[in-house]
Amino acid sequence: MSNETESYPLGSNSRWPAADIAAAWQRELPGVRTESIEIITPVWRIAKILADDRRRTLAALGIDPSTLDLLSVIRRAGPPYELTTKEITRRTLITAGAVSQRVARAEQAGLVARSPSTASHRAVAVRLTEAGHNLVETTVRQLLEHEAELIGTLTGAERATLTGILARLEQTLADQSER
Repeated sequence: MSNETESYPLGSNSRWPAADIAAAWQRELPGVRTESIEIITPVWRIAKILADDRRRTLAALGIDPSTLDLLSVIRRAGPPYELTTKEITRRTLITAGAVSQRVARAEQAGLVARSPSTASHRAVAVRLTEAGHNLVETTVRQLLEHEAELIGTLTGAERATLTGILARLEQTLADQSER
């Protein structure tokens, strides 16, 4: 395998620019719409780079993504840092079974505690323990500081513009997926 092939698609941007990919498809399949390539290809590449970076960063911080997701959703709820499993399922968009597994692992690690909910006699409340609270706060502070550095070359105006564009694209894609 050549060096260029091994580095695709995350090698040097000058080696595989999206504009060149679009031009090649225009040449090879005249009339095929290629306007998405110069947007989706870089977004896909960025998502891959960021996902890999986040996995490495969380591993270095000693927490897995699913545990961070669980602790974060509870911490963002505010005092008393407690949610029902049903509310966690709604807020994380994962299945009730996956929530149950995450809660069981986090409970075993001493990061959360389960108790009957005051909202309903059938509901289970999950609250952060002191260890869980400390872990999520330390992790989120370090993760967000690191990720702020990753986008540090963008100006405030560029971040605002990009935020708006991405929100609009995400909403459009979400609306289409619901059809």
